[in-house]
Amino acid sequence: MNSKILRILPALFFLFYVTNTTSAPPHWNYDDPAAWWAIVDPAHPAPLSYPYAECGVGQHQSPVDLAAAKFSSKPLNQLAIIYGADTVTFYNSGHAVQVNTSNDYSGVLKVGEETLPLIQFHFHEPSEHVVGGRHFPAEVHFVHINEDGRIAVVAVAIELGEENTAFQTVLDNTPVVGRESNADTGIQIDPVEFLPKQDHDNLEYYTLAGSLTTPPCREGVQWYLLADPITISEAQLEQFKGFYTNNVRFVQDLNGRSILFNK
Repeated sequence: MNSKILRILPALFFLFYVTNTTSAPPHWNYDDPAAWWAIVDPAHPAPLSYPYAECGVGQHQSPVDLAAAKFSSKPLNQLAIIYGADTVTFYNSGHAVQVNTSNDYSGVLKVGEETLPLIQFHFHEPSEHVVGGRHFPAEVHFVHINEDGRIAVVAVAIELGEENTAFQTVLDNTPVVGRESNADTGIQIDPVEFLPKQDHDNLEYYTLAGSLTTPPCREGVQWYLLADPITISEAQLEQFKGFYTNNVRFVQDLNGRSILFNK
């Protein structure tokens, strides 16, 4: 297990990109996300036998329907993305097409004066966040995790349009079998290629408190939803569906949460 994962392992034990744990969490899939909370781990006594209970009892769950929320425009922390090219690992998590950053990658999300390292980014088809019940064709999530376990996810909607060259590289190098990695390509990717053409030093975003959208649905995740989408081609979307389709969790209740907008 690499040193980067070791530093943040307490926060990541259940996170979908960790592969080498001493006691693997129970299997889950997208057939019935409403039943995730009831999945039993017979290796542990109650209540630990329900490791995904937060998926059912949590009150700040993700994703959400943006059209159903109350919006508040106010001064917020400046959001900056400071990435750069990295020799990445292409990973099929068994649930998503994923790109893992290298151990010494220095790319970060800067929220005000706080920085959170980029650990990985992955793709959903269609989008998990919706607007008035409407899904975008796909969505990319950039997962940032501090050594203290704080998680911030930047989400970018994906529309159909011009081909994305970097996405084609991901599609062509990701293993077709779940839980397999392709780490020996030597290929460099700049995650900025999956961001809209905004000022990356002062991004326009919506934000709310939420959760992981996969088991264990841990809350305390701060979501930053960028205001503009990126594009991929229709052919790329079809190729992506060859890996996963409908790898999305259904929309969760807002339970009184507001969405803040920084512009």
